[in-house]
Amino acid sequence: MSERIVSQELMKSEDESSLRPASLDEYVGQQGLKDNFRIFIQAAKSRSETLDHVLLYGPPGLGKTTLAYILANEMGSQIRVTSGPSIERTGDLAAILSSLEAGDLLFIDEIHRLPKAVEEVLYPAMEDFCIDIVMGAQASVRSIRIDLPPFTLVGATTRAGDLTSPLRDRFGIVNKLEYYSQDELAQIIRRTSRVLDSPIEEEAVQELAKRSRGTPRIANRLFRRVRDFAQVLNDGQIDQKIAGEALDRLHIDALGLDDVDLRYLKGIIERFKGGPVGLEAIASSISEEPMTLEDVYEPYLLQIGFINRTPRGRVVTPKAYEHLKISYMNDLFTQDTGI
Repeated sequence: MSERIVSQELMKSEDESSLRPASLDEYVGQQGLKDNFRIFIQAAKSRSETLDHVLLYGPPGLGKTTLAYILANEMGSQIRVTSGPSIERTGDLAAILSSLEAGDLLFIDEIHRLPKAVEEVLYPAMEDFCIDIVMGAQASVRSIRIDLPPFTLVGATTRAGDLTSPLRDRFGIVNKLEYYSQDELAQIIRRTSRVLDSPIEEEAVQELAKRSRGTPRIANRLFRRVRDFAQVLNDGQIDQKIAGEALDRLHIDALGLDDVDLRYLKGIIERFKGGPVGLEAIASSISEEPMTLEDVYEPYLLQIGFINRTPRGRVVTPKAYEHLKISYMNDLFTQDTGI
């Protein structure tokens, strides 16, 4: 079991190089979500209550963990952090829950990966702020109910469809995080530049934003790598030329597609005539894990219209053929004639 506690004071004293915003005002993007959270937080504070339980879902790298820290900060609470896979037994979760203090925020990442027996311990904890612990064996078995202080559970997942209905229904606030626009990513990159004290020219900002797949985590990662190239090859100056050269050498194309994206698309086109084809077959053909493709790569390819999911499997769209400079009509002819 892995769990850690972070106080509000510790969050404020984090190293200056931290890129994690500490408040909703500093958090870029997800405007509708932020506006709603301001209302929920203000209402909870005015009633001297804890914030209702929150479920955040969406592709990786969009800021679910950051939002959990911000919610704790805005509520003036301590945050306890753990993850679904690390809570293996009901006793692990019971230990975490029984150590909570009034107003604490418990963040469970990858909450869809909680074992079923562990998940069931959460139900009374979320609804009634109590847990039932079974003690003894056989004829001497007895159940003990332990009352918990009011707390807020924030769950994060990239696979909302894998959550059971009983668990999903117990969250009072459910939000999906969307991909970021190029302008929003540009704001994040400028902020990262200031925090890391690494000036960047505006043309380079736009080049990075364009290739960041609508994802802040990727934008920050690419900024750090471009900064490395600039430091060694361009006297630390991050301009459009060095940004473009660095991203090309990292095999990140103009739309942010990397080697795996290209192998995925070309695998469907070259081995399966553009589809439809099942995920398992694609993963096997390019030696990648199906879950990785489904969680990390497919959401963006769907977002930009390069693939479609059909009842028969994945299909590459004409838009992807055009980007890859591959003739779509040849595959279409092959599918129609069987030649």
